[in-house]
Amino acid sequence: MNVRKFSAQTSREALRMVRDALGADAVILSNRSVNGNVEILALASADMASLAEPSVDKEVLPQPLVEALAGKRIAQSQPKPQVQQPAPSPAQHATVAKTLAGSALSAFERLRPTPVAAPAPVAPVVAAPAVSAPAVSAPAVAMPQPPAATTIDTHQAEMRQMMDEIRSMRGMLEAQLAEISWGAQHRREPMKATVMREMLAAGFSASLARYLTEKLPEQGGDAMGWIKSVLVRNLSAAADENAILDNGGVFALVGPTGVGKTTTTAKLAARCVMKHGAGKLALITTDGYRIGGFEQLRIYGKILGVMVHSVKDEADLRIALSELKNKHTVLIDTAGASQRDQMVAEQVAMLSGADTPVRRILCMSATSTGETLNEVVKAYKGNGLSGAIITKLDEAATIGSVLDVIIRQKLQLQYIANGQRVPEDLHLARPNFLIDRAFKMKREAAPFQYQDDELPLVIGNTARVMNDQSLREVNLG
Repeated sequence: MNVRKFSAQTSREALRMVRDALGADAVILSNRSVNGNVEILALASADMASLAEPSVDKEVLPQPLVEALAGKRIAQSQPKPQVQQPAPSPAQHATVAKTLAGSALSAFERLRPTPVAAPAPVAPVVAAPAVSAPAVSAPAVAMPQPPAATTIDTHQAEMRQMMDEIRSMRGMLEAQLAEISWGAQHRREPMKATVMREMLAAGFSASLARYLTEKLPEQGGDAMGWIKSVLVRNLSAAADENAILDNGGVFALVGPTGVGKTTTTAKLAARCVMKHGAGKLALITTDGYRIGGFEQLRIYGKILGVMVHSVKDEADLRIALSELKNKHTVLIDTAGASQRDQMVAEQVAMLSGADTPVRRILCMSATSTGETLNEVVKAYKGNGLSGAIITKLDEAATIGSVLDVIIRQKLQLQYIANGQRVPEDLHLARPNFLIDRAFKMKREAAPFQYQDDELPLVIGNTARVMNDQSLREVNLG
């Protein structure tokens, strides 16, 4: 007798293993749950004949079955009568096979070692009644069933796996259909492919480029002119260069490390001193982490004749703002932190918890990628940003990425900074100038330009984000 054990996470997998190993006619001896897995004991159909042989150990088989087999041996040793007996029917063979299989299973369960820590409950096996040859009746064997909770968890896991596979297949189909559609459209409308290539070369995201390209007016005309007009219409910027300085208030410049917050703070401070005088301005720094951070702002303050205050927490900030409430403008230089750092949330909470309203202005480096800038805005947004300042404009190869994020996040652009000079390298943001500059600064290096055969792959990856709400809110005019 060759009883084999199969173990898998689900019943379906275990049955598949039985079918692959023993064939479709295999006999299932038991099916139960062991340590979270499904365990099946099975026997090949070819081995069923061996169970009926009289060479089975008497200690393994139940006593009634041993007596029946002993009677069969005695009957075989006696001379056979001349009357020919009819051959057993297939139904009788099946009945005997089931009886022997149940007896073998009960014997196997008795001889099998049980775990010491958590012994699994063994279902009682009803002993086979005494039978007379050749007719044998099948005993009722109680099969162990898996717990209901384990079955439910298994079904839920299978359902989640199936849904993940369906979503994956859907994404693959959408991407492939987008590639096929774009390839046909490129051959039918080559102008759209040209517009798409220009926007990608300028640094704009593939999803925004595809959305605007699909919305191009059907009638002819200047396609690039229409694209630029839509981008200018959706790029919000301050109308007055001195809007912040004239109205006054408390402003905090926030952003990741190295985007130029301290230098930009010094540029705004110099403009405020030139317009209102040093007595109307106060500088505060929360940068107690970076070596020399406070000293850098203190040197700027000494040149301008403005006192620089250092705060460590929300309580210090409240005291400082209370003492400086008679100032026309208060500029706060904050400590830089990664957008994935918990300190960003603590910084936003500190600035939002002050008694005096603090308007936060986000500094965004033009040299960063669109994906990074999008994470930065989401991390620093908190309960709302009062505006944004693009820094390092002179260092960026393309500026389409930062303009794309500002358009998507509906930020108001206050200034642009294109150098280290204080205060000369700070200018009012003009949408027409920035959009025109973005297309003039497009990628000229061949390794970073998209070819015609690469555009379908780029478009295919945008299939999942075309329903983004930020794209739906783009004003097309």
